[in-house]
Amino acid sequence: MKNTIAERIADFLKNYPPFNLLKKQELRAISEEVEVLYLEKGKFIFNKETKPHSYFYIVNKGAVKLSQVDNEEQNIIDICDEGDIFGLRPLMTQENYLLNAETNEESIIYGIPLEIFKPLSESNKNVKNYLITSFASNIKDASIIEGRGNISSYIQKETNNDLFNIQNARFTKKPITCEASTTVKEIAISMRDQHIGAMVVAKNKKPIGIITSKDLRDKVATGDYKISSKAEDIMSSPVITSTEEITIPEAHIAMLKHATSHICITKDGTPKSKLMGILSLHDLIVSLGNNPSVLIKEINRAKKSKHLRTIREKVHLLLKTYLEQELPFPHILNIISEINTVIISRSIELCLKKMDTPPPVKFTWLSLGSQGRKEQLLTSDQDNALIFEDVPQTKFQETQEYFINLSIKVVKYLNTIGYEYCPADMMASNPKWCNSLSNWKQQFNDWILNPDGAGTLLSSIFFDYEYIYGEKELTEKLGRSLFKTINENKYFLSKLAKDVIDKPSPVGFFRQFIVETNGEHQEVFNIKIRALMPLIDAARILILFHNVKNSNNTLNRYKKLAELEPQNEDLYNSCARAFRTLLKFKTEQGIINNDSGKLINLESLSKTEKLKLKRAFKPIKEIQELLIIRFNLKQML
Repeated sequence: MKNTIAERIADFLKNYPPFNLLKKQELRAISEEVEVLYLEKGKFIFNKETKPHSYFYIVNKGAVKLSQVDNEEQNIIDICDEGDIFGLRPLMTQENYLLNAETNEESIIYGIPLEIFKPLSESNKNVKNYLITSFASNIKDASIIEGRGNISSYIQKETNNDLFNIQNARFTKKPITCEASTTVKEIAISMRDQHIGAMVVAKNKKPIGIITSKDLRDKVATGDYKISSKAEDIMSSPVITSTEEITIPEAHIAMLKHATSHICITKDGTPKSKLMGILSLHDLIVSLGNNPSVLIKEINRAKKSKHLRTIREKVHLLLKTYLEQELPFPHILNIISEINTVIISRSIELCLKKMDTPPPVKFTWLSLGSQGRKEQLLTSDQDNALIFEDVPQTKFQETQEYFINLSIKVVKYLNTIGYEYCPADMMASNPKWCNSLSNWKQQFNDWILNPDGAGTLLSSIFFDYEYIYGEKELTEKLGRSLFKTINENKYFLSKLAKDVIDKPSPVGFFRQFIVETNGEHQEVFNIKIRALMPLIDAARILILFHNVKNSNNTLNRYKKLAELEPQNEDLYNSCARAFRTLLKFKTEQGIINNDSGKLINLESLSKTEKLKLKRAFKPIKEIQELLIIRFNLKQML
């Protein structure tokens, strides 16, 4: 007699790893013994420190929240949804659970009996390696660790000292300090005796300045200051600070950015907290030529476009290395985006040298779109703009012509390096995108107060901007004007939200991928338009709704939204995770196919990859539903 319930369970399990690695009869044997749990929201499957169960679990429907409680504060580790496994601890060790597992919504959970599953996993090397790696890496969505191999290779990756790029920078703990009133002579003697190259000037155990060997040479040995001078007379202040978690690339970039050779390590990363140590340039190991700091030095020394193009190719190799090493994805975004910024800035500097005269007035260059959000990993289309200071009307034409000519040079220069021209001509070489501050303000007032399809699209692009070069105050003045106009016309945000709701869905009614049906890209899936943009657009609108300035990165926006709306924290965290998964997937596809990665041939994907994508789509519908309620869009649908 057929067991229809067991058949349904087997049909479900066979779609998800590691069950898809089992034979049909093995899967059937497990399915006949599965424990089916129907749980309301807020029910615990297990708690921290409880004894291990005789099952591990997989979510059939709903979601399960994994969390820790520290000092009565709940820290959510992850949210498991359809097809995610959790509670593997009894399979690996008989120690008590380390996390709480609580249903985040009404859920159906399958308990997989260890008594039957464990012998099967022991005899199946792929299943065993998969489960051990998943357990060791402490990752909720086990599909993302597919391909890491066995646990020994995973541990080797995590502990390999050659992984310069993900190591925290080693710093000197218990640094030698002095007071502001200490004399230069006393400082020099102490530095000589202690064999150190810098002395931190501290007050109440907090760093207020720093004196280096270079300061003694340039300020004292030259006779500018006497050896009886006090520390406060020659110290560099304020100091550059960071937390203990600063990585080697981040430290290199910070030193280059602030033209310093030392960083003070403090308890909370600011000068207002206790000094924990000091990090010097000497402490940082100089790595291979594709090290971020070395690349930035090369960029700043580059004289020709071919040099920058070569460096840009090195950045692409660096990105591939980072992905292969499975660095934390936000870390990859930060490093690659910072390098892109320096490349663009250097290009502007070199083009300015080719102009016959200096700029007639102050100006600022902005990157827009993905680079403006610091999310451009693969070289893609240029989106940029130029703002110049207001001038009398009689001077406007010649001033604009100067900056258009400069922009033409820069845009062409960037194209030579590898940044494609924008097909829609949203570049500073276009007079519409090269204008005075007052004209930009007026343009945005028109877009916001009289929203139409083109206006909302163009303005939303401009809300994602990054200052690159020039007078930053011009950018800030425009930003203040934008927020003032938006606050006076809330309907504009509703119009933006309506556009997000109208975005095409990534999957159809039967959870099949929706592919393109027109044009030259028929039968391919557009991950950018159908999956990434709804998450990007929603984060932008909600951050504008809260009137938060200077928050242009999608991950940072969702992090800030989770702080501002704790009642929606789980949703915003889910959106951030989905965005990371989708952008990483797009980047990997772009590297494989040597393109932008936005158009994906579904036939080239494995079943696991397709399932991974579909899981990441879930928050899209949820964030769209929030927008419908927040902006009262039902009447507009």
